[in-house]
Amino acid sequence: MSQDRPTPTEPAAPDLRILEERVYRGGNIWSYDPAIHLVVDLGVLEAYPTDTLPGFTDGLLELVPGLANHSCSRGREGGFVERLREGTWLGHVAEHVALALQQEAGHDQRRGKTRMVKGRPGVYNVVYGYTDEGVGLSAGRLAVRLINHLIAPDEEFDFAEEFEYFLRRAERTGFGPSTQAILEEAISRDIPYIRLNSGSLVQLGQGVHAQRIRATMTSRTGALAVDLAGDKDMTIKLLGSAGLPVPKQETCRTEAGAVEAARGIRFPVVVKPLDGNHGRGVGLNLMSDDEVRAAFAVAKEESRGGWVIVESYITGKDYRCLIIDGRMRAIAERVPAHVIGDGTHTIEELVAITNADPRRGVGHEKVLTRISVDEAAIERVGDQGFAMDSVPEPGTMVKLALTGNMSTGGISIDRTFEAHPDNVEIAEEAARMIGLDVAGIDFICPDITQPVRETGGAICEVNAAPGFRMHTHPTVGEPQFIAKPVVDLLFPPGAPSRVPIVAVTGTNGKTTTSRMIAHIFKETGKKVGMTSTDGVVIDERLVIKADASGPRSARMVLQNPRVELAVMEVARGGILREGLGYDRNDIAVVTNIAPDHLGMRGIDTLEQLADVKAVIVEAVPRNGFAILNADDPHVREMRNRCSGSVIWYSIQPPDSPERAFIEKRLRRGGRALVLDPTDRGDMIVIKDGARTMQLAWTHLLPSTFGGTAMFNVANAMAAAGAAFAAGVGLHEIRQGLRTFTTSYYLSPGRMNLINVRGTEVFVDYCHNAPGMEVMGTFVEKYADAKAATSEWGKISRIGMVATAGDRRDQDLRDLGAAAAKFFDVIVVREDERLRGRKPGESAALIIEGARAAQQAGGARVRQIEEVLDEVAAVRHCVARANPGDIVVLCVDNHARVVSELESITQAAQARANERGGDLDVG
Repeated sequence: MSQDRPTPTEPAAPDLRILEERVYRGGNIWSYDPAIHLVVDLGVLEAYPTDTLPGFTDGLLELVPGLANHSCSRGREGGFVERLREGTWLGHVAEHVALALQQEAGHDQRRGKTRMVKGRPGVYNVVYGYTDEGVGLSAGRLAVRLINHLIAPDEEFDFAEEFEYFLRRAERTGFGPSTQAILEEAISRDIPYIRLNSGSLVQLGQGVHAQRIRATMTSRTGALAVDLAGDKDMTIKLLGSAGLPVPKQETCRTEAGAVEAARGIRFPVVVKPLDGNHGRGVGLNLMSDDEVRAAFAVAKEESRGGWVIVESYITGKDYRCLIIDGRMRAIAERVPAHVIGDGTHTIEELVAITNADPRRGVGHEKVLTRISVDEAAIERVGDQGFAMDSVPEPGTMVKLALTGNMSTGGISIDRTFEAHPDNVEIAEEAARMIGLDVAGIDFICPDITQPVRETGGAICEVNAAPGFRMHTHPTVGEPQFIAKPVVDLLFPPGAPSRVPIVAVTGTNGKTTTSRMIAHIFKETGKKVGMTSTDGVVIDERLVIKADASGPRSARMVLQNPRVELAVMEVARGGILREGLGYDRNDIAVVTNIAPDHLGMRGIDTLEQLADVKAVIVEAVPRNGFAILNADDPHVREMRNRCSGSVIWYSIQPPDSPERAFIEKRLRRGGRALVLDPTDRGDMIVIKDGARTMQLAWTHLLPSTFGGTAMFNVANAMAAAGAAFAAGVGLHEIRQGLRTFTTSYYLSPGRMNLINVRGTEVFVDYCHNAPGMEVMGTFVEKYADAKAATSEWGKISRIGMVATAGDRRDQDLRDLGAAAAKFFDVIVVREDERLRGRKPGESAALIIEGARAAQQAGGARVRQIEEVLDEVAAVRHCVARANPGDIVVLCVDNHARVVSELESITQAAQARANERGGDLDVG
């Protein structure tokens, strides 16, 4: 919010605009929970806080009265109104209006914040919670339009009409009351959920523990049982065969057949579609052939198969018995939509009065549905001897619908604890006969408190996916918490619903660390789902080949029914774009924070980048762990954001400040992985307080190339820390690290060593200056160790260098300068996707940095060459190399590069075979 308040005269035309919209589907930089993020520009309205806008506050409260309940920062009801009258900026108002509109749609959201965008006066970040993202976005857009309208009225903007449309959209896209009730119960038990479509198909739980629901159908609802319940003729036959009370019934396809059936059954009768629902197409209490003919046409129109049922009309009250897992959980008496005469108002006026009840809304948005006056309702009124302009006598009940469905405006009365035990037993037996785990049994009888076999009555229908609203929000009586037995059915008490999630982030090393963690757990027998920059891997099978380090890929892993543990590589871009995609991770691993991707999406400094990466640390619960690199000062600071425990790791020597930092925490009972140098090499040691456990020699881990690749030593320590936190035994961790190699099979594009014509070629994704520094240090150590035993004489180092074009100019120069320190020959290429730069522009900046380092002295590089095409650059590097040389290829498309290297090797072998001699290494 701006601090200096100008003295405006009269606001110009309002131009509050939404510049950007984002939907966070998990933890994010603004909130632990899913949120909508709008970037709004107040334009000239930045100069006009609310107390300078005459009539604005009163007009806003008149249209959105729910704002009066908002506490805002005052912490008490009415606090936001105080802020409005004292003066607050319109971005803040948009936040509260968006929340209030969602509350009107039945989505109880209260979380929000508004902050000015740094360095952009008048531009604000407006962040608020949502239940359904479509409704949340619509609320934000409508809020902005309403604010502009209140400042300068727009003749084309009708808020009442727009608000009605908003509510109807919310009703279409939001969860229905039944689904919402189940989800609220699941949330209360810490069971996560994922919405699978725009309807009511939802996954509860994760991975192998996942169950699905569609409204009140569950993963355990049998398809055959649903078919039987939908076939009303077969339902009645099955129930009748079990000795349960059912009406007489016949099915027919023709009008004549319906009339004949009605005569056989004897009037009065009911005509309804064989496979209908929600009471559509039902004709009740039909007394003549003509009425049957008329009702047949309506029922056939609603029947998908063209079959119509004629059955005996059972008199009595309409009861819905809800059976879950074989037991009766609730009973509701359903009363059709109606009005009660008062001797003053017409039926039309009485309907309007009834619909004014705040409990009534559009569709399923509220506990009751508004009564709709359509042709069928007018006809029903006429059947009772009234017209819509008639004034009924006081106490006279006028029905506007035949059936008691809530969706047509009916009401419900809770009768759960009044039913006679015999009736309860009949309802439970009916559900068992059909085979439904969740069933709605429709009873028609004079009184549910009396045995139906004695008083008369029958079961008219058995419904799959019965609605819960009449039970959870009865018009009269106590609500029944029927979602609990549904969730108990899917997740019995004590049953797990989550799979462990290990999230890995950092500037460099996160992909290799993720693969190491997945490999360790695979060695323990777990089926691991993993996301990475290479794709989605399920149980070692690459199922999607793409950059899959974002939230969408994370949800794909959690939806897979084979996954027992998830390893998520989390990238900066995904966090900023959509958040994490899940609510929490049990273990967070942060490898390092280094200059990369700066200058993008408002991230300009290492501190800001660290704030983004720290989201996974903030997503660690109290019983979780953060595995943090003590050698990186920005990562060390993340300890203050972790609700769980911290396990440190460091590759620095015992006399370093980093080790002193760790030792201090070990004395307090902390845990860490460190390197203990010995005459035989470096030993990775796990320290748990005062206890020390030796894990592995670094030179015996294949991924470290004899202990020379210190970055992979660090990655191995991070992976071991994650496994240790998850309770994996030391032997399993040790075995996992010893069997993990940087082969193309286990770690494509990460330190793959390929021998090409006597030349050792490393294929890696190294693409920034910090990564080049650690890669160059490795090459130096590796070359020195190789030179001591080499038969080839002097060893040259050739590097193919490139990075993405969307990096800052200085980042590209720094990459070139770093490469110049370690390689004799640098071949500069470009990615296939230039990301906004012209051909040759990125390469020129890298070369500029390399030449500057060369001219400054101290650089190793002798030759700097440009070959823009990746494959051509690979061929050029290999052609330049002599036997015994080291070539490092920093690649974009690793599959294409490895394929090219294989082709070069095969061609050389073919030439050697033709000559009958050794492999051509010239």
